[in-house]
Amino acid sequence: MVSTQNLFDEIQAHLLQDDAPSEYLNRICMEEAFEKDPFSLLARMKKVPQSPVHHPEGNVWNHTMMVVDEAAKMKTKSRNPKVFMWAALLHDIGKAETTRNRKGKITAYNHERAGAERSKAFLQNFTDDREMIRQVVALVRWHMQILFVVKSMPFADISGMQEETDPGEIALLGFCDRMGRLNADQREEEEHLRQFLKKCSLH
Repeated sequence: MVSTQNLFDEIQAHLLQDDAPSEYLNRICMEEAFEKDPFSLLARMKKVPQSPVHHPEGNVWNHTMMVVDEAAKMKTKSRNPKVFMWAALLHDIGKAETTRNRKGKITAYNHERAGAERSKAFLQNFTDDREMIRQVVALVRWHMQILFVVKSMPFADISGMQEETDPGEIALLGFCDRMGRLNADQREEEEHLRQFLKKCSLH
């Protein structure tokens, strides 16, 4: 059976090299090794539901696979493709513990904060590269800002985001996140991207 370190390295290679990493990830997620720690942090996303209004593609894993494939198209625009692709895979890892059914409405409030903690815990099993971990964690922590900022929501925090990460990288990840769903409107999301970057530059 493949070791956990080898599995991590294999996943990383596919994230960086494949046009559609989801094809590999959907195969490997059926393996026994994927059900054991720390990969169970990823496997459990398959059991986490999402709002059918915002995510008609289904559970968190389905959404994440779509986001990873979108990110694969955009990774050459990132300052650090390895960081960017891991952030794409881990961005919603916190939804497993934050998802609630509130009177028929499925929510995952603060999943980005929980996800930052889980991403750090996951990556520390495989690498001593603290800067790489820090950058991934920051992208996961702030990936919702493109939505919060554009919609002028109370959770928007441009200053806090800029202290920890590059708004340009958040814009890329946020765009992939928004496009990684069945009802995505590319023109609308491109406009949101433009608005987000404008607001960040004015701040």
